[in-house]
Amino acid sequence: MNAFRTLHRSILLLFAVVVIAIVTLVHFSISKIVAEQSRAQQQSLSPAISLIVTQILKPLHVSEALGKSRELVTLMEKSQLDEAEIFSALDRMEQEFGLTFFIASEEARVQYNSDGTKLDLIEGEVSWYFKYRDYEADAIADIGKWEDTHFYIDIKIYDDSGKFLGFFGVGKSLKSFVSVFDTYKRQYGYDFLFVDGQGDIMLSSDASLIAANADFTNLTELPWYASLPDKVIAENALNNQLITINGNDHLIAEVALPQFGWTVYLLSPLDARQAEISQGFIFSVVTLLVIIFALFLLIYNLLYYFRRDMQPELIIRNTHRLPDRTQIEESYSELTNKHSSLSIILVDIDDFMKINDQYGRNAGDDVLDKVSGFIASHLRDKDILGRWSSEEFIILLPDMGPHEAHDLAQTLRHGIAILPPPAEFADMQLTASFGVSFTATKRSMHEVTAHAEDALYQARRDGRNLVRVQLIDA
Repeated sequence: MNAFRTLHRSILLLFAVVVIAIVTLVHFSISKIVAEQSRAQQQSLSPAISLIVTQILKPLHVSEALGKSRELVTLMEKSQLDEAEIFSALDRMEQEFGLTFFIASEEARVQYNSDGTKLDLIEGEVSWYFKYRDYEADAIADIGKWEDTHFYIDIKIYDDSGKFLGFFGVGKSLKSFVSVFDTYKRQYGYDFLFVDGQGDIMLSSDASLIAANADFTNLTELPWYASLPDKVIAENALNNQLITINGNDHLIAEVALPQFGWTVYLLSPLDARQAEISQGFIFSVVTLLVIIFALFLLIYNLLYYFRRDMQPELIIRNTHRLPDRTQIEESYSELTNKHSSLSIILVDIDDFMKINDQYGRNAGDDVLDKVSGFIASHLRDKDILGRWSSEEFIILLPDMGPHEAHDLAQTLRHGIAILPPPAEFADMQLTASFGVSFTATKRSMHEVTAHAEDALYQARRDGRNLVRVQLIDA
Protein backbone atom coordinates (compact mmCIF):
# COMPACT_ATOMS: atom_id res chain seq x y z
CA MET A 1 0.00 0.00 0.00
CA ASN A 2 2.83 2.42 0.85
CA ALA A 3 4.55 1.63 -2.45
CA PHE A 4 1.32 2.29 -4.29
CA ARG A 5 0.87 5.63 -2.58
CA THR A 6 4.47 6.59 -3.33
CA LEU A 7 4.03 5.70 -7.02
CA HIS A 8 0.76 7.58 -7.19
CA ARG A 9 2.20 10.73 -5.62
CA SER A 10 5.38 10.56 -7.71
CA ILE A 11 3.43 10.43 -10.97
CA LEU A 12 1.19 13.29 -9.89
CA LEU A 13 4.22 15.36 -8.89
CA LEU A 14 5.98 14.59 -12.18
CA PHE A 15 3.03 15.73 -14.26
CA ALA A 16 2.56 18.79 -12.10
CA VAL A 17 6.17 19.82 -12.77
CA VAL A 18 5.78 19.18 -16.53
CA VAL A 19 2.56 21.17 -16.73
CA ILE A 20 4.03 24.08 -14.73
CA ALA A 21 7.09 24.15 -16.98
CA ILE A 22 4.99 24.15 -20.15
CA VAL A 23 2.61 26.79 -18.83
CA THR A 24 5.59 28.97 -17.87
CA LEU A 25 7.09 28.56 -21.35
CA VAL A 26 3.79 29.42 -23.00
CA HIS A 27 3.36 32.44 -20.74
CA PHE A 28 6.73 33.94 -21.64
CA SER A 29 6.31 33.14 -25.34
CA ILE A 30 2.88 34.72 -25.53
CA SER A 31 4.07 37.72 -23.50
CA LYS A 32 6.84 38.30 -26.03
CA ILE A 33 4.42 38.02 -28.95
CA VAL A 34 1.95 40.39 -27.31
CA ALA A 35 4.72 42.89 -26.56
CA GLU A 36 5.90 42.80 -30.17
CA GLN A 37 2.37 43.23 -31.49
CA SER A 38 1.76 46.12 -29.08
CA ARG A 39 4.93 47.84 -30.26
CA ALA A 40 3.96 47.41 -33.90
CA GLN A 41 0.45 48.68 -33.23
CA GLN A 42 1.80 51.73 -31.38
CA GLN A 43 4.11 52.50 -34.31
CA SER A 44 1.16 52.36 -36.68
CA LEU A 45 -1.07 54.50 -34.46
CA SER A 46 1.41 57.38 -34.10
CA PRO A 47 1.20 58.58 -37.73
CA ALA A 48 -2.51 57.76 -37.74
CA ILE A 49 -3.18 60.06 -34.80
CA SER A 50 -1.05 62.76 -36.45
CA LEU A 51 -3.18 62.45 -39.57
CA ILE A 52 -6.41 62.73 -37.55
CA VAL A 53 -5.14 65.86 -35.80
CA THR A 54 -4.10 67.63 -39.00
CA GLN A 55 -7.04 66.63 -41.17
CA ILE A 56 -9.94 66.56 -38.67
CA LEU A 57 -9.11 68.33 -35.42
CA LYS A 58 -7.23 71.25 -36.96
CA PRO A 59 -10.32 72.45 -38.91
CA LEU A 60 -12.30 72.08 -35.69
CA HIS A 61 -9.83 74.28 -33.79
CA VAL A 62 -9.80 76.83 -36.61
CA SER A 63 -13.59 77.05 -36.64
CA GLU A 64 -13.79 77.26 -32.83
CA ALA A 65 -11.15 80.01 -32.69
CA LEU A 66 -12.77 82.07 -35.46
CA GLY A 67 -16.23 81.43 -34.02
CA LYS A 68 -15.24 83.27 -30.84
CA SER A 69 -14.02 86.36 -32.68
CA ARG A 70 -15.75 89.64 -31.96
CA GLU A 71 -15.83 90.44 -35.69
CA LEU A 72 -17.98 87.40 -36.44
CA VAL A 73 -20.46 88.09 -33.63
CA THR A 74 -20.71 91.72 -34.78
CA LEU A 75 -21.49 90.59 -38.34
CA MET A 76 -24.22 88.17 -37.23
CA GLU A 77 -25.95 90.14 -34.49
CA LYS A 78 -27.00 93.02 -36.74
CA SER A 79 -30.74 93.24 -37.31
CA GLN A 80 -30.01 94.08 -40.95
CA LEU A 81 -27.10 91.96 -42.21
CA ASP A 82 -24.52 93.52 -44.49
CA GLU A 83 -24.11 90.80 -47.15
CA ALA A 84 -21.15 92.46 -48.84
CA GLU A 85 -19.31 92.64 -45.53
CA ILE A 86 -20.13 88.98 -44.75
CA PHE A 87 -18.91 87.74 -48.16
CA SER A 88 -15.76 89.81 -47.81
CA ALA A 89 -14.97 88.31 -44.37
CA LEU A 90 -15.64 84.76 -45.57
CA ASP A 91 -13.49 85.21 -48.67
CA ARG A 92 -10.63 86.59 -46.56
CA MET A 93 -10.77 83.55 -44.24
CA GLU A 94 -10.81 81.13 -47.18
CA GLN A 95 -7.75 82.78 -48.69
CA GLU A 96 -5.92 82.68 -45.35
CA PHE A 97 -6.73 79.11 -44.25
CA GLY A 98 -7.42 77.31 -47.53
CA LEU A 99 -10.78 76.03 -46.26
CA THR A 100 -14.40 76.66 -47.20
CA PHE A 101 -16.34 78.84 -44.72
CA PHE A 102 -20.00 79.76 -44.31
CA ILE A 103 -22.31 81.75 -42.06
CA ALA A 104 -25.91 80.58 -41.51
CA SER A 105 -27.94 83.42 -40.00
CA GLU A 106 -30.86 82.74 -37.68
CA GLU A 107 -32.13 86.29 -38.15
CA ALA A 108 -32.10 86.27 -41.98
CA ARG A 109 -32.52 82.49 -42.40
CA VAL A 110 -29.87 82.62 -45.12
CA GLN A 111 -26.60 80.69 -45.52
CA TYR A 112 -23.71 82.72 -46.94
CA ASN A 113 -20.81 80.74 -48.46
CA SER A 114 -17.21 81.86 -49.00
CA ASP A 115 -17.52 81.09 -52.72
CA GLY A 116 -19.99 83.99 -53.00
CA THR A 117 -23.18 81.90 -53.10
CA LYS A 118 -26.04 81.99 -50.65
CA LEU A 119 -28.91 79.66 -49.78
CA ASP A 120 -32.28 80.38 -48.18
CA LEU A 121 -32.73 78.27 -45.03
CA ILE A 122 -36.27 76.99 -45.60
CA GLU A 123 -37.55 74.37 -43.18
CA GLY A 124 -38.31 71.17 -45.05
CA GLU A 125 -35.80 71.97 -47.80
CA VAL A 126 -32.58 72.56 -45.85
CA SER A 127 -32.62 69.86 -43.22
CA TRP A 128 -29.21 70.24 -41.55
CA TYR A 129 -29.84 73.70 -40.09
CA PHE A 130 -33.08 72.89 -38.31
CA LYS A 131 -31.78 69.47 -37.28
CA TYR A 132 -28.59 70.73 -35.61
CA ARG A 133 -30.09 73.95 -34.24
CA ASP A 134 -31.84 71.90 -31.54
CA TYR A 135 -28.75 69.78 -30.70
CA GLU A 136 -27.22 70.30 -27.27
CA ALA A 137 -23.70 70.18 -28.69
CA ASP A 138 -22.16 73.46 -29.86
CA ALA A 139 -19.87 71.75 -32.41
CA ILE A 140 -21.28 69.29 -34.96
CA ALA A 141 -19.51 67.35 -37.70
CA ASP A 142 -21.45 66.50 -40.84
CA ILE A 143 -21.13 65.52 -44.49
CA GLY A 144 -22.94 67.64 -47.05
CA LYS A 145 -22.99 69.62 -50.32
CA TRP A 146 -23.50 66.53 -52.41
CA GLU A 147 -22.53 67.93 -55.81
CA ASP A 148 -19.03 68.34 -54.34
CA THR A 149 -19.13 66.38 -51.09
CA HIS A 150 -17.60 68.23 -48.13
CA PHE A 151 -16.78 67.50 -44.52
CA TYR A 152 -18.28 70.30 -42.41
CA ILE A 153 -17.80 71.45 -38.83
CA ASP A 154 -20.69 73.63 -37.66
CA ILE A 155 -20.17 75.95 -34.66
CA LYS A 156 -23.12 77.61 -32.90
CA ILE A 157 -22.69 81.36 -32.45
CA TYR A 158 -24.24 83.33 -29.54
CA ASP A 159 -24.23 87.02 -28.67
CA ASP A 160 -23.11 88.37 -25.28
CA SER A 161 -26.54 87.73 -23.76
CA GLY A 162 -26.55 84.10 -24.92
CA LYS A 163 -28.97 84.59 -27.82
CA PHE A 164 -28.48 82.09 -30.65
CA LEU A 165 -27.34 83.93 -33.80
CA GLY A 166 -26.83 80.99 -36.15
CA PHE A 167 -23.95 78.81 -37.33
CA PHE A 168 -20.43 79.53 -38.43
CA GLY A 169 -18.82 76.64 -40.25
CA VAL A 170 -15.73 75.37 -41.95
CA GLY A 171 -15.77 72.86 -44.79
CA LYS A 172 -13.24 70.68 -46.52
CA SER A 173 -13.74 68.78 -49.76
CA LEU A 174 -13.68 65.00 -49.36
CA LYS A 175 -11.50 64.83 -52.47
CA SER A 176 -8.66 66.25 -50.40
CA PHE A 177 -9.22 63.57 -47.74
CA VAL A 178 -9.13 60.82 -50.36
CA SER A 179 -5.80 62.13 -51.65
CA VAL A 180 -4.25 62.33 -48.17
CA PHE A 181 -5.59 58.90 -47.15
CA ASP A 182 -4.32 57.36 -50.38
CA THR A 183 -0.83 58.73 -49.76
CA TYR A 184 -0.87 57.43 -46.20
CA LYS A 185 -2.11 54.00 -47.30
CA ARG A 186 0.68 53.66 -49.85
CA GLN A 187 3.25 54.55 -47.20
CA TYR A 188 1.94 52.54 -44.22
CA GLY A 189 -0.58 50.12 -45.74
CA TYR A 190 -3.43 50.98 -43.38
CA ASP A 191 -7.08 51.81 -44.04
CA PHE A 192 -9.21 54.35 -42.16
CA LEU A 193 -12.92 54.31 -41.34
CA PHE A 194 -14.53 57.30 -39.60
CA VAL A 195 -17.87 56.04 -38.27
CA ASP A 196 -20.64 57.99 -36.51
CA GLY A 197 -22.81 56.74 -33.63
CA GLN A 198 -25.28 55.10 -36.04
CA GLY A 199 -22.57 53.08 -37.78
CA ASP A 200 -22.58 55.25 -40.93
CA ILE A 201 -19.15 55.67 -42.55
CA MET A 202 -18.49 59.41 -42.70
CA LEU A 203 -14.92 59.32 -44.06
CA SER A 204 -12.75 56.51 -45.38
CA SER A 205 -9.44 55.81 -47.12
CA ASP A 206 -11.51 53.62 -49.47
CA ALA A 207 -13.06 56.04 -51.97
CA SER A 208 -15.88 53.59 -52.73
CA LEU A 209 -17.14 53.89 -49.12
CA ILE A 210 -17.37 57.68 -49.02
CA ALA A 211 -20.89 59.12 -49.08
CA ALA A 212 -22.33 60.44 -52.31
CA ASN A 213 -25.72 62.06 -52.82
CA ALA A 214 -26.58 61.58 -49.12
CA ASP A 215 -26.17 57.81 -49.47
CA PHE A 216 -23.98 56.59 -46.58
CA THR A 217 -22.41 53.15 -46.33
CA ASN A 218 -23.08 51.50 -42.97
CA LEU A 219 -20.67 49.19 -41.17
CA THR A 220 -23.28 46.42 -41.32
CA GLU A 221 -22.95 46.41 -45.12
CA LEU A 222 -19.28 45.40 -44.98
CA PRO A 223 -18.64 41.62 -45.32
CA TRP A 224 -15.87 41.56 -42.71
CA TYR A 225 -18.10 43.29 -40.16
CA ALA A 226 -20.94 40.81 -40.75
CA SER A 227 -18.50 37.94 -40.11
CA LEU A 228 -17.68 39.13 -36.57
CA PRO A 229 -19.15 37.24 -33.57
CA ASP A 230 -22.64 38.36 -32.53
CA LYS A 231 -21.36 39.45 -29.11
CA VAL A 232 -18.72 41.72 -30.66
CA ILE A 233 -21.31 43.32 -32.94
CA ALA A 234 -23.84 43.74 -30.12
CA GLU A 235 -21.29 45.44 -27.84
CA ASN A 236 -19.58 47.29 -30.73
CA ALA A 237 -16.25 46.09 -29.28
CA LEU A 238 -14.05 46.04 -32.39
CA ASN A 239 -10.75 47.02 -30.78
CA ASN A 240 -8.03 44.37 -31.33
CA GLN A 241 -10.37 42.17 -33.40
CA LEU A 242 -8.71 40.08 -36.10
CA ILE A 243 -10.59 40.21 -39.41
CA THR A 244 -10.06 38.97 -42.96
CA ILE A 245 -10.46 41.30 -45.95
CA ASN A 246 -9.93 39.85 -49.42
CA GLY A 247 -8.07 36.92 -47.93
CA ASN A 248 -5.67 39.07 -45.88
CA ASP A 249 -5.66 39.31 -42.08
CA HIS A 250 -6.12 42.74 -40.50
CA LEU A 251 -6.09 43.95 -36.91
CA ILE A 252 -8.56 46.66 -35.87
CA ALA A 253 -7.54 49.55 -33.62
CA GLU A 254 -10.02 52.14 -32.31
CA VAL A 255 -9.52 55.87 -31.77
CA ALA A 256 -12.44 57.81 -30.28
CA LEU A 257 -13.33 61.30 -31.52
CA PRO A 258 -15.67 62.48 -28.75
CA GLN A 259 -15.77 65.98 -30.25
CA PHE A 260 -18.02 64.60 -33.01
CA GLY A 261 -19.29 61.37 -31.45
CA TRP A 262 -17.26 59.45 -34.04
CA THR A 263 -14.98 56.44 -33.83
CA VAL A 264 -11.95 55.97 -36.08
CA TYR A 265 -11.16 52.36 -37.01
CA LEU A 266 -7.62 51.73 -38.20
CA LEU A 267 -7.38 48.49 -40.19
CA SER A 268 -3.79 47.24 -39.95
CA PRO A 269 -2.73 44.41 -42.31
CA LEU A 270 -0.79 41.59 -40.69
CA ASP A 271 2.12 39.94 -42.37
CA ALA A 272 0.93 36.56 -43.68
CA ARG A 273 4.03 34.76 -42.46
CA GLN A 274 3.75 36.22 -38.97
CA ALA A 275 0.09 35.19 -38.76
CA GLU A 276 0.94 31.64 -39.84
CA ILE A 277 3.73 31.37 -37.25
CA SER A 278 1.49 32.68 -34.47
CA GLN A 279 -1.35 30.34 -35.36
CA GLY A 280 1.01 27.37 -35.71
CA PHE A 281 2.59 28.13 -32.33
CA ILE A 282 -0.78 28.42 -30.60
CA PHE A 283 -1.99 25.20 -32.24
CA SER A 284 1.15 23.32 -31.15
CA VAL A 285 0.87 24.50 -27.55
CA VAL A 286 -2.80 23.65 -27.32
CA THR A 287 -2.20 20.21 -28.85
CA LEU A 288 0.62 19.52 -26.40
CA LEU A 289 -1.51 20.51 -23.42
CA VAL A 290 -4.38 18.32 -24.62
CA ILE A 291 -2.05 15.32 -24.99
CA ILE A 292 -0.58 15.83 -21.52
CA PHE A 293 -4.02 16.21 -19.98
CA ALA A 294 -5.28 13.06 -21.73
CA LEU A 295 -2.20 11.13 -20.58
CA PHE A 296 -2.72 12.39 -17.04
CA LEU A 297 -6.33 11.22 -17.04
CA LEU A 298 -5.31 7.83 -18.44
CA ILE A 299 -2.71 7.19 -15.75
CA TYR A 300 -4.97 8.50 -13.00
CA ASN A 301 -7.79 6.16 -14.03
CA LEU A 302 -5.37 3.22 -14.32
CA LEU A 303 -4.20 3.91 -10.78
CA TYR A 304 -7.79 4.05 -9.61
CA TYR A 305 -8.64 0.68 -11.12
CA PHE A 306 -5.41 -0.86 -9.82
CA ARG A 307 -6.29 0.36 -6.36
CA ARG A 308 -9.80 -1.02 -6.64
CA ASP A 309 -8.50 -4.42 -7.77
CA MET A 310 -5.72 -4.53 -5.17
CA GLN A 311 -7.85 -3.63 -2.14
CA PRO A 312 -11.56 -3.94 -2.87
CA GLU A 313 -12.24 -4.62 0.78
CA LEU A 314 -11.28 -1.05 1.65
CA ILE A 315 -14.18 0.41 -0.36
CA ILE A 316 -17.14 0.02 1.98
CA ARG A 317 -20.10 2.29 1.28
CA ASN A 318 -22.71 3.41 3.79
CA THR A 319 -25.29 3.33 1.02
CA HIS A 320 -24.79 -0.44 0.73
CA ARG A 321 -26.31 -0.75 4.19
CA LEU A 322 -29.52 1.08 3.29
CA PRO A 323 -32.66 -1.00 2.73
CA ASP A 324 -33.56 -1.66 -0.91
CA ARG A 325 -37.02 -1.49 -2.50
CA THR A 326 -38.13 -4.85 -1.20
CA GLN A 327 -37.17 -3.99 2.36
CA ILE A 328 -38.73 -0.53 2.03
CA GLU A 329 -42.03 -2.07 0.96
CA GLU A 330 -42.01 -4.27 4.06
CA SER A 331 -41.24 -1.26 6.26
CA TYR A 332 -44.05 0.70 4.58
CA SER A 333 -46.57 -2.02 5.43
CA GLU A 334 -45.45 -2.07 9.05
CA LEU A 335 -45.61 1.71 9.38
CA THR A 336 -49.08 2.05 7.83
CA ASN A 337 -50.36 -0.62 10.25
CA LYS A 338 -48.96 1.23 13.28
CA HIS A 339 -49.51 4.88 12.31
CA SER A 340 -52.52 6.84 11.06
CA SER A 341 -50.61 8.93 8.47
CA LEU A 342 -47.36 8.88 6.58
CA SER A 343 -45.39 11.17 4.26
CA ILE A 344 -42.98 10.01 1.59
CA ILE A 345 -40.08 12.02 0.17
CA LEU A 346 -38.18 10.92 -2.91
CA VAL A 347 -34.71 12.49 -3.25
CA ASP A 348 -32.85 12.63 -6.58
CA ILE A 349 -29.23 13.83 -6.83
CA ASP A 350 -29.20 16.30 -9.72
CA ASP A 351 -27.09 15.37 -12.77
CA PHE A 352 -25.67 12.32 -11.02
CA MET A 353 -24.73 10.67 -14.31
CA LYS A 354 -22.70 13.75 -15.25
CA ILE A 355 -20.90 13.55 -11.90
CA ASN A 356 -20.00 9.93 -12.65
CA ASP A 357 -18.86 10.79 -16.17
CA GLN A 358 -16.84 13.85 -15.21
CA TYR A 359 -15.31 12.79 -11.90
CA GLY A 360 -15.51 8.97 -12.01
CA ARG A 361 -17.65 6.36 -10.29
CA ASN A 362 -15.56 6.51 -7.14
CA ALA A 363 -16.48 10.19 -6.76
CA GLY A 364 -20.11 9.31 -7.46
CA ASP A 365 -20.08 6.76 -4.64
CA ASP A 366 -18.56 9.36 -2.33
CA VAL A 367 -21.40 11.73 -3.19
CA LEU A 368 -24.02 9.04 -2.44
CA ASP A 369 -22.41 8.37 0.94
CA LYS A 370 -22.18 12.07 1.76
CA VAL A 371 -25.81 12.80 0.81
CA SER A 372 -27.26 9.72 2.54
CA GLY A 373 -25.28 10.50 5.70
CA PHE A 374 -26.54 14.09 5.69
CA ILE A 375 -30.16 13.00 5.21
CA ALA A 376 -29.91 10.39 7.96
CA SER A 377 -28.58 12.96 10.42
CA HIS A 378 -31.81 15.01 10.03
CA LEU A 379 -34.30 12.17 10.51
CA ARG A 380 -36.12 10.94 13.61
CA ASP A 381 -35.53 7.51 15.09
CA LYS A 382 -38.77 6.16 13.65
CA ASP A 383 -38.14 7.53 10.14
CA ILE A 384 -36.71 5.21 7.48
CA LEU A 385 -34.20 6.04 4.75
CA GLY A 386 -33.70 3.66 1.83
CA ARG A 387 -32.37 3.36 -1.74
CA TRP A 388 -34.98 3.90 -4.42
CA SER A 389 -32.68 3.75 -7.47
CA SER A 390 -29.00 4.29 -8.32
CA GLU A 391 -29.16 8.04 -7.56
CA GLU A 392 -32.47 8.27 -5.67
CA PHE A 393 -33.34 7.84 -2.01
CA ILE A 394 -36.73 7.34 -0.35
CA ILE A 395 -37.70 8.62 3.08
CA LEU A 396 -40.69 7.21 5.04
CA LEU A 397 -42.00 9.68 7.63
CA PRO A 398 -44.72 8.24 9.90
CA ASP A 399 -47.04 10.69 11.66
CA MET A 400 -45.74 13.63 9.66
CA GLY A 401 -48.10 15.82 7.64
CA PRO A 402 -47.37 17.19 4.14
CA HIS A 403 -46.45 20.68 5.38
CA GLU A 404 -43.90 19.35 7.83
CA ALA A 405 -42.58 16.96 5.16
CA HIS A 406 -42.24 19.89 2.74
CA ASP A 407 -40.32 21.92 5.34
CA LEU A 408 -38.03 18.96 6.03
CA ALA A 409 -37.41 18.53 2.30
CA GLN A 410 -36.53 22.22 1.99
CA THR A 411 -34.08 21.90 4.89
CA LEU A 412 -32.45 18.88 3.27
CA ARG A 413 -32.37 20.59 -0.16
CA HIS A 414 -30.62 23.65 1.27
CA GLY A 415 -28.20 21.55 3.31
CA ILE A 416 -27.17 19.40 0.35
CA ALA A 417 -26.60 22.52 -1.79
CA ILE A 418 -24.05 23.81 0.72
CA LEU A 419 -22.38 20.46 1.46
CA PRO A 420 -18.63 20.69 0.80
CA PRO A 421 -17.70 18.54 -2.23
CA PRO A 422 -15.04 15.82 -1.97
CA ALA A 423 -11.68 17.42 -1.25
CA GLU A 424 -10.16 16.40 -4.59
CA PHE A 425 -13.09 17.80 -6.60
CA ALA A 426 -13.49 21.31 -5.24
CA ASP A 427 -15.35 22.55 -8.35
CA MET A 428 -18.13 19.95 -8.06
CA GLN A 429 -21.64 21.42 -7.78
CA LEU A 430 -23.94 19.26 -5.66
CA THR A 431 -27.72 19.72 -5.48
CA ALA A 432 -30.81 17.50 -5.20
CA SER A 433 -34.49 17.61 -6.17
CA PHE A 434 -37.35 16.44 -3.96
CA GLY A 435 -40.84 15.02 -4.51
CA VAL A 436 -43.26 14.85 -1.55
CA SER A 437 -46.51 12.91 -1.13
CA PHE A 438 -48.76 12.05 1.83
CA THR A 439 -51.47 9.63 2.86
CA ALA A 440 -53.80 9.67 5.88
CA THR A 441 -55.47 6.38 4.96
CA LYS A 442 -54.14 2.93 4.28
CA ARG A 443 -53.09 2.86 0.65
CA SER A 444 -50.71 0.79 -1.42
CA MET A 445 -47.13 2.01 -1.44
CA HIS A 446 -47.22 2.14 -5.23
CA GLU A 447 -50.08 4.67 -5.14
CA VAL A 448 -48.31 6.99 -2.71
CA THR A 449 -44.88 6.76 -4.33
CA ALA A 450 -46.42 7.35 -7.77
CA HIS A 451 -47.53 10.81 -6.61
CA ALA A 452 -44.13 11.45 -5.02
CA GLU A 453 -42.47 10.50 -8.32
CA ASP A 454 -44.75 12.86 -10.24
CA ALA A 455 -43.77 15.65 -7.84
CA LEU A 456 -40.09 14.77 -8.29
CA TYR A 457 -40.41 14.85 -12.09
CA GLN A 458 -42.05 18.28 -11.77
CA ALA A 459 -39.10 19.52 -9.70
CA ARG A 460 -36.74 18.32 -12.46
CA ARG A 461 -38.78 19.99 -15.20
CA ASP A 462 -38.88 23.26 -13.26
CA GLY A 463 -35.09 23.45 -13.14
CA ARG A 464 -33.87 21.03 -10.40
CA ASN A 465 -32.70 21.86 -6.88
CA LEU A 466 -36.38 22.28 -5.98
CA VAL A 467 -39.07 20.75 -3.76
CA ARG A 468 -42.48 19.87 -5.21
CA VAL A 469 -45.50 18.34 -3.48
CA GLN A 470 -48.28 16.27 -5.02
CA LEU A 471 -51.08 15.11 -2.74
CA ILE A 472 -53.52 12.26 -3.43
CA ASP A 473 -57.07 13.36 -4.22
CA ALA A 474 -59.50 12.14 -1.59
